Amino acid sequence: MKTFHAIKICRTKKLGGHKKVCASCDHVSISYNSCRNRHCPKCQSVAKQRWIKQREAELLVVPYFHVVFTLPSEFNSLALSNPKEVYTALFQASWQTIQTFAGDPKHLGAKTGMTAVLHTWGQTLNLHPHLHCIVPGGGINDKGEWLGPKKSSKRSSRQQKYLYPKRAMSVVFRAKFMACLRKQITIPQPIAKTVISKKWVVYAKQPFLGPKQVIEYLGRYTHKIAISNHRLRSIDNDQITFGYKDYRASGVNKAMSLNASEFIRRFSMHVLPSGFTRMRHYGILASKNKAIDLNKAKEYFGMERWLKQDHKWEDIALEKLNIIPTQCPKCKKLTLTVIEIIHPMRGPPCAIKPNNDF
Repeated sequence: MKTFHAIKICRTKKLGGHKKVCASCDHVSISYNSCRNRHCPKCQSVAKQRWIKQREAELLVVPYFHVVFTLPSEFNSLALSNPKEVYTALFQASWQTIQTFAGDPKHLGAKTGMTAVLHTWGQTLNLHPHLHCIVPGGGINDKGEWLGPKKSSKRSSRQQKYLYPKRAMSVVFRAKFMACLRKQITIPQPIAKTVISKKWVVYAKQPFLGPKQVIEYLGRYTHKIAISNHRLRSIDNDQITFGYKDYRASGVNKAMSLNASEFIRRFSMHVLPSGFTRMRHYGILASKNKAIDLNKAKEYFGMERWLKQDHKWEDIALEKLNIIPTQCPKCKKLTLTVIEIIHPMRGPPCAIKPNNDF
């Protein structure tokens, strides 16, 4: 309910805002504050670009792989009743799977890293929990040397293009997830019996062509919500029509209509528990390890050291979104200044001095 309320009042006078005036043409504009809820379709642009800039500073000159860990549909009922436990186990099992193969001298024998983003939806807003992961192609050993994945005579040339054997990863992932989830909740016997007997899906793509492709991927997946505004085609009385891709039909674009209650029900399934972190970093990419392990890898490749940086929203708006905060929308001159702060839901706006930071 908090999420729906935040989306409802986003960028309205209920949240307050500020009034700006242009010193050149006297044009007055009012901007209302955003709700900044992570499920809001209008509040992700700056957060996404800031996150991407932070990740850009962590990139190495190595191949990066896209790995997707997907839960069988039998866990959907548990994900609805115990979302925190199920999604936490998904993160833990995915990283433990990568760790298992990276730590094995047959495959790598080094410390690697992983960036993971949780998605809980499919194209039609049904529940489909899966984890998108970016994994560097290799790792750093105790000597400070970077090691790449080892080739195996048992794997074909096509299989060598993937990070680790997909079938083997699926088996390990299944065991890891069941163990992680059982530490938190009791898995009903019918569900456990069914999922143990079926093949799990670990989707592994060939490496990105370069750092640019990694960043494009990050921008596409990191701050996505269940459905964005551009997919909405029409709202007619009680019917909401939106576009989706039917991957069972080779990604053909189709349309689906739902009544308002069903649309809201499906969207509600993807509102995460309060405080739950849906983007996580592991290994050499974890916050506590970057200063040491990531910089060892940077040093090995002769790259500039990683340093934690804070990116202001004004800089991101200018560099990434092509928005100049001080530019007047009417005369286009850089003479727009804040003259009033509009407080949310209480009393008249208070005047402030021109050029005061906002």
